[in-house]
Amino acid sequence: MSYESSGYKVFKAINFTIMLLIIVVTVYPYLHITAKALNEGYDTMRGGLTIFPRSFTWENFSVLLRDATMLQALYITISRVVVNTFLSLIVTFTAAYVMSKPRFPFKNTALMILVIPMFIHAGLIPTYVLYSKIGLLNNYWVYILPSLFSFFNMILIRTYIRSSVPESLEESAKMDGAGEFTVMLRIILPLCMPILAAITLFEAVGSWNDWTTTLYFVTNPDLFTLQYKLMQVIKESESLMRLMAEAALTGQDTSQMQFSATPESLISAQIVLTTVPIIMVYPFLQRYFVNGIMIGAVKE
Repeated sequence: MSYESSGYKVFKAINFTIMLLIIVVTVYPYLHITAKALNEGYDTMRGGLTIFPRSFTWENFSVLLRDATMLQALYITISRVVVNTFLSLIVTFTAAYVMSKPRFPFKNTALMILVIPMFIHAGLIPTYVLYSKIGLLNNYWVYILPSLFSFFNMILIRTYIRSSVPESLEESAKMDGAGEFTVMLRIILPLCMPILAAITLFEAVGSWNDWTTTLYFVTNPDLFTLQYKLMQVIKESESLMRLMAEAALTGQDTSQMQFSATPESLISAQIVLTTVPIIMVYPFLQRYFVNGIMIGAVKE
């Protein structure tokens, strides 16, 4: 029979209370947004909505997805997330593996060159001119090539390799006849799965949420991403609401302009649409995420 002191019981009670408060503070806003997304727009404008829809409707999601080009945008977004995440993991991991080797010549010089873009950015206009010169404007690869390498992620992986993989393991493999690629792919890579899972989550979330690349560098509708299309729908609904307000002020009949979805309800539906895929993926990576990011957080 285990014995718990009164002090430990008080600590557990306080700890439970604090954890419960944190859960409520973090979960309640999302449930509130979900209720707005599932509630009729004009009813939401009355206020007083909690975590349950008062006038249930799918209209907000229907407005966002009724555009036939949404499927093409969804395809571009998903393919971008998959291709960009996969290729950036290859590039970043191989760079981190090389940088983790003390015998790599000019390593400090290479690190100095790579760290400069972290603090000094050329700006939007020079970037636009550069993309124009190399043919990335209105090109699918504008979503992939510029984000293939991340210095921050490379440092995380390099630190993980140096702190978690003993050099004697590599030396032992080489004594058994393994080459450099065999050591990297069959010994180091499997041991780096926790930090690679964390980096996968970073890259996937970043690619999924990004819509400014489309805004700045893409005008071809066939290359629009889902997030950019959703932003356009919200802007159009805001314009419609403004027209209705102006018509009402001038005494015009607005009965033919009734629109059950409002900008607020559309924004809520957009938040739900863009976060659900990440929420579904996160549980599969969570067990690797904590371990990987805690070890990789110490940068040398």
